[in-house]
Amino acid sequence: MTKRPAIRPLGPLIPLAAVALIAAGCSGPAPLRYAVPPVPTSPERVRTAYASVLVQEVSLPRYAASEEIYRRDASGALSSSPAMLWADDPARAVTFDLARALADLTRVQIAAEPWPFADRAQATVQVRVADMLADDSGAFVMTGQYFVAPDEGGRNRSGQFTLSVPFPPEGGPQAIATARSQAVGQLAQLIARQGLR
Repeated sequence: MTKRPAIRPLGPLIPLAAVALIAAGCSGPAPLRYAVPPVPTSPERVRTAYASVLVQEVSLPRYAASEEIYRRDASGALSSSPAMLWADDPARAVTFDLARALADLTRVQIAAEPWPFADRAQATVQVRVADMLADDSGAFVMTGQYFVAPDEGGRNRSGQFTLSVPFPPEGGPQAIATARSQAVGQLAQLIARQGLR
């Protein structure tokens, strides 16, 4: 009877150093993150019926809530790149920028949720965004609805908005970020004039 040769384990087929080199080669360059500049301040002052206002977290469509920066081409298709990302969570950033812009316009106590003060806010602003992205044609579009609900008494208000801010398509993600900031500023002016009066 022929004896079979003993089978010995070969151990790791690829040395750990080689694994590390392969992983490093596949990772590629780190993604670039783009910060949105502050909403431009306005010399205009808008009178409001409320001394304090809470801004709830802005509701964004799934693609706009992503950290990737999306664009829409002429066919209507949306595309993004994992190499170009927003520097901050879009929903948090848009909410904060909107609250800051409203406070700048009205000069009353306005804050994003969670409400940081002991007294309740006299009114709550809620914004639901249907569309928020850049077109390859050079327009940053933001559409949706806003709602203003007084804490006690007062009149509920709501409205729709369609905002379009031009930007140079060759400017890339930073141009889109600047246009987004301007669109949020326009939204703040609309809500202050029509929703908080």
